[in-house]
This record gives sequence, structure tokens and C-alpha cells, in this order.
Amino acid sequence: MWNIIDGLFSCYSPSVVGYRYFAVAWGCAVTITGTVGNLMTVLAFILDTRLRTRFNVLIVNLAVADLLYCTILQPISVDSYLHLRWRSGQLWCSIFGLLLFLSNSVSIITLCLVAVSRYLLVAKRPVFDRVFSNHGLTLLVISAWGLGLASFGPLWSVYVFVPQVCTCSFHRTRDRPYTTILLFFYVFIGLGCVGAFYLLIYRKVRIASKALLGYRLSRRSYTRKPASSAQVTDDREVESGTVKTCSIDLNSQADIEQNIEEISFENFESTQTSASRVSTKPSAASNNNKDIKCVTRMCFTVFICFVCCFVPFLILNIADKQNRAPQLLHMFCTNLTWLNSCINPVLYAVMNRQFRQAYNVLLTRAAAPFTCLWSC
Repeated sequence: MWNIIDGLFSCYSPSVVGYRYFAVAWGCAVTITGTVGNLMTVLAFILDTRLRTRFNVLIVNLAVADLLYCTILQPISVDSYLHLRWRSGQLWCSIFGLLLFLSNSVSIITLCLVAVSRYLLVAKRPVFDRVFSNHGLTLLVISAWGLGLASFGPLWSVYVFVPQVCTCSFHRTRDRPYTTILLFFYVFIGLGCVGAFYLLIYRKVRIASKALLGYRLSRRSYTRKPASSAQVTDDREVESGTVKTCSIDLNSQADIEQNIEEISFENFESTQTSASRVSTKPSAASNNNKDIKCVTRMCFTVFICFVCCFVPFLILNIADKQNRAPQLLHMFCTNLTWLNSCINPVLYAVMNRQFRQAYNVLLTRAAAPFTCLWSC
């Protein structure tokens, strides 16, 4: 039998007795995947000098926020679902609630900074260099954690155990205007910001693609144009002048494409050198153009995954003010948000060639003792 205190922290219901095992398995998978993936991202950044770039600082900041959730908070949630009650007391419930929303808010802010940095790198490189300088980047990272703490710290007194989702969160009715504004700001404004900047990047990609296509068509037309022996010299001069003009356009075009290609998280410190190399080789720019659609799909995949993780939970909490929806539905939407902490390394780090190479090195070093024992 539950005593009075345990009853306050119970989320038992016959409807979720069977589901809890699925939630526990789900939570364990998120814990393992998220911890390993985010930890490897941080270690790769520390050990591989090629990865110590300004942009990768944002990736590491995102990994640290997700690592906080996966290593500390997710196991506690798994324990709550397994026993269908909170076993850590009110103090840890308040700490859990604060760290939960701190981690999520820092993740959202960092995703916004990633989108903004990608757009500025593509469209306004001088602004990017000023805003995302080493000093500016340090301030942005510190501000992300400070803003998250300042936003959800005042809710310390209203963090309670919520039976519908079997975890600790802020009370649904206390401080309602403030909590509603916070959720709107971080989810709707933050989500809209990420989507808007990726759409702007998509426009730049389309413009770059059309510019390159026009350049290729113009070169074909000059190649096929007949010329008399008397006009060869003049035509060559005209063609030479035109090619130089197109080369200038291609140079600008190559800069755009190279910058856009870096959304897939290549080191962008070598952008200008790489772009110059591309501009002298139209065929290389053509090859880069093939990656544009793939990079664009990746950007929208990030956006869609972000939406899929958080929006169902938010919509359910807004629509079901009276808690009439089944507890199983509340739990499932909450469990869906767990994926955000382990999917980000997959979308942002694993898709990068240099991170993959660094991962291979780390895994090889970790497996070396076992390999030695096996061979011996």
C-alpha cells in the first residue's frame, strides 16, 4: 500500500502498466545512444585539432546540453516509469524539473544559433565573422545557458511531480501566464526561427543552382558558335572577356555553394581557400552543385525532426487543459521528446565526414585493449 507521501508521487494506472515496459526500453535506448553519441562528439572535438572550429563549438554546446539530459535525467525518468512512481523526493523533483527545462532551452537556443550562423555564412560573411568570432561565440554560448537558467529558475517553487507523464515538471496552472509565454517563446518562436533561416538558406541554394546552370549554358553556346577565320581573333577576345565575366559570377556562385555545402558541417575556416579552388575549376563547382539538394534535404530533416519531437507534446498540453486525454497518450508524447536528446548527434555530427573519422579513431582506441586480450 502507498503511504500519503508515496501517493503524491505515484503515476500508477492500470492503463499504463503494460506500456511502462515499452517506455523503459525506449528510455534505456535513448540513454545509451545519447550518452555515447554526445560524449564521442565532445571527445572528438577535444582530441582532433581539425574539429576545433568556431562552428563546432555550437555542436559541442548542443552535445553538452543533450549529455546533461541523457546521463543524469533520462535514467531517473526510466526509474520512475519502471516503478510508476517518483522515488527521489521533492528536492530532487525540483532539481530535475529545472535541469530538464534548462537542457531543453539550451538545445533550442543552440539550434537557433546554428541556423543563424549557417545563413550568415552563406549570405553575409562579414557579419558572420563579426558575430561568430571567438569572443562573440564565447559570449553566445554563455548567454544560452544564462538565458535558460534565468527563464526557468524562477519556477523553482512550482516544479512538481506530474502523474500524467510520470515525471517532474512545472505545475500546469500555477504561474500560468509566465509558463505559457516561456513555452511560446522557446517552442514557437525558436522553432519558427530555425525554419525561417533554413528556408532562407534554401532560397540561396536555388539562386546558386540557377546561376551555375546559366553559366554552363552560356559556355555551351560559345563552344557551338561557328566562327570565320577573319573573326577568330575578335571572337576569342569577346569570348575571353565573357568568360572572365562569367568567371567572376561563378566565383561568387562558388562562394555561395561552398558556404552552403558547409551546412553539412565541414570545417568552414578554410572556406575562402576552398572557394577559390572551386572558382578556378568549373567542373568542381558543378560537382558541388550535385550536393545542393542533399544538403537542403538535410536542413529540412533537422527542422522536421525538431517539429516531430516537440510539437505533439506541446499541442496536447495546450488542448487538454482539463487532463481528459488518456494518460497513455500523455506519456507517449512525453517519450517522443526524449528522442531530441539523442537524435541531434546523429543529424549534426555523424553526417560530418571528419567527425566520422574521429569517431573511428575513438572506437579503435577504446577497442584496442579488448582486441589485444582476444588476440593474446
